[in-house]
Amino acid sequence: MRLNRCEPNWNKTRMDAERVGLILTGGGARAAYQVGVLKAIAELLPRHARNPFPVICGTSAGALNAATLAIEARNFRQAVRYLLNIWKSFHPRQVYRTDVLGVFGNSIKWFGGVLLSGLGINRLRRISLLDNTPLAGLIEALLPCEKIQSNVDAGLLHALGITASGYDTGQSVTFYQGASSIRPWHRTRRVGVPTHIDARHLLASSAIPFIFPAMHINREYFGDGSMRQIAPISSALHLGATRVMVVGSTNAEVEHGRRNEEGYYPSLAAIAGHALSSLFLDSMEVDIERVQTINQLVALMPPTTRAQSGLKHVELLVISPTVAIDKIAERHMHDLPWTIRFLLRLVGAAPRHGGATLVSFLLSERRYCNELIRLGYDDAMNRRDEILCFLNVAHPHDEGLPQ
Repeated sequence: MRLNRCEPNWNKTRMDAERVGLILTGGGARAAYQVGVLKAIAELLPRHARNPFPVICGTSAGALNAATLAIEARNFRQAVRYLLNIWKSFHPRQVYRTDVLGVFGNSIKWFGGVLLSGLGINRLRRISLLDNTPLAGLIEALLPCEKIQSNVDAGLLHALGITASGYDTGQSVTFYQGASSIRPWHRTRRVGVPTHIDARHLLASSAIPFIFPAMHINREYFGDGSMRQIAPISSALHLGATRVMVVGSTNAEVEHGRRNEEGYYPSLAAIAGHALSSLFLDSMEVDIERVQTINQLVALMPPTTRAQSGLKHVELLVISPTVAIDKIAERHMHDLPWTIRFLLRLVGAAPRHGGATLVSFLLSERRYCNELIRLGYDDAMNRRDEILCFLNVAHPHDEGLPQ
């Protein structure tokens, strides 16, 4: 069994030396799945264990979860409990406006902006299908980002990286805050920029294109970090991680669509859902395959050749949903506020027309999020031995967190 070969040992010094990295991907409301996985990990660690991931990277909605872990790095269980309290009681109005004026007034501006842009007029700012002002207020109230630096200074955190996509430069930018030894990087279409992370970076990373407005940081507007993120794992490695755990919100093997027997032409919602799935899935799948290929090459190299090449083996553990999340979303579409249901119906978001995929990203609703949390928890517990091995935990601690 793999666990026996690892000789697991919960050792603070060893964990620091190895610098385990955690990558939390995007996916809008699907990020509730990550909280379930984190809940399982928290139960397997000692009760008062500090954050087991010195390097934490988040993209899109995963950025919000990542920031929470960084802020509460002193006590991992407390951080996960904090996330559970937020996600288990979520309502769409906490993420975007659901009132009549907020939904339809903003939508009229969005469609008007599209028409004006077609006429060469661009006077409207912050044009998006939905108004995410409530999310901005929620982040400001619940995430005191000033604690990140104090946790870095105390050695509780090596680095936090939040990735967003620049609309002007087309670059994937990882804003990071961490130890002074970390150096900025510049690769093709991706850069690492040191900064003091705040609500703006989190809002920029989670600004799903078309749906939420872009965020202005420094001299550029930024949107969802999943766009143009061609090498999601590389940020964690640049920040000093030597082994990486990826918690996704999609799974190519289970997210296969059902063929429409009627042969309906794809609705706007179906096309949007397909595009978003590509953003949140394809680049990570490709990067995982790339890392695995490099690991195979490194294993075949003689030690001297390996040293000259600069390539290193990167241990990778990927946890992703074992159930298609859009199928879960279908069961909870009716839980959305009527204003949002009506708006989505206008763009063709009906289950049989492929609209459930789009809904799965926007369904920040309590019952849906709780089902995803349970799925994430079960998936992680079913891979308990792999997780214990990866984290070098000698004796699991199954003291459950509140349900």
